[in-house]
Amino acid sequence: MQTERRHYKSFIDDSARWDALTLRDDDIIIATPSKSGTTWMQQCVSLVLFQSADPPAPMALRSPWLDMLTWPLDEVIELLDAQTHRRFIKTHTPLDGLPWDERVTYVCVARDPRDASLSMENHMANMNMENALAARERAVGNEDLDPSMLVPPPADPNERFRAWVDGVGADEARNMGLPAVLAQVQTFWDRRDEPNVALFHYSDLKADLAGQMRRLAEVLGVEVPESRWAELVHAATFDQMKANADLLAPDTTHALWKDNSEFFHKGTSGRWRDVVNDENVAHYDARVAELVEPELARWVHHGWLGR
Repeated sequence: MQTERRHYKSFIDDSARWDALTLRDDDIIIATPSKSGTTWMQQCVSLVLFQSADPPAPMALRSPWLDMLTWPLDEVIELLDAQTHRRFIKTHTPLDGLPWDERVTYVCVARDPRDASLSMENHMANMNMENALAARERAVGNEDLDPSMLVPPPADPNERFRAWVDGVGADEARNMGLPAVLAQVQTFWDRRDEPNVALFHYSDLKADLAGQMRRLAEVLGVEVPESRWAELVHAATFDQMKANADLLAPDTTHALWKDNSEFFHKGTSGRWRDVVNDENVAHYDARVAELVEPELARWVHHGWLGR
């Protein structure tokens, strides 16, 4: 049993904010490393719960990121406390930094870390940093910011990849290098046999979206009429989510993105093969072998379906 939570904090999030929330016995916590399918799973959960392709509100209001430091904590708590539907809350915090409650369902989503790293580069290029800093200033102030958090990465893509592979571990500073990503997944992997912990994978969603959404409904204990599935699955496809980016992209309420639709950049897998040279591929493979056991390494790269 988890008795003490670890504290994680970064430029954009702080796990201590969970202390302010009173959990409910049917809450859903959607937890992922960054750029691993968070918004995709939020949409899948929303579709299963509401059983409608027409969203009742922007995703940022339906499923807020509680840890995010661009919203005042009291406003996020007020929003969550007022929700009468089954709550589903976004986070990028590892499981050992979250409150553990057997009444809560923890849904973890993982993705090939190499694809997630490239997706993060697109993500950062699309972020309106001026608006992000202004929102953070209004919410919590910026006096605590470490300038090193905002240092531009190397210009060369292979240098960037190498620096990411050699990043530090999952320390409280929330460095998002490869060791931290794998350590975060490890916290959920180690508890995958708990009845309220469910692991999903980005590649499985791509390979069999309909099947994975049906599995999600089973995990959540929700019955969906057969006649609803085709519409719901269609609403969770990449093209449909990109078309609805103004409603589905995270934190659109603070205009964090230069282009909301660009948040859903490509949604492809394997793009790293066109960027990373052979030397860095070998270095990556060796680093993964140092950090996690083979079974977890296979799953984090290929998912349950192995495609």
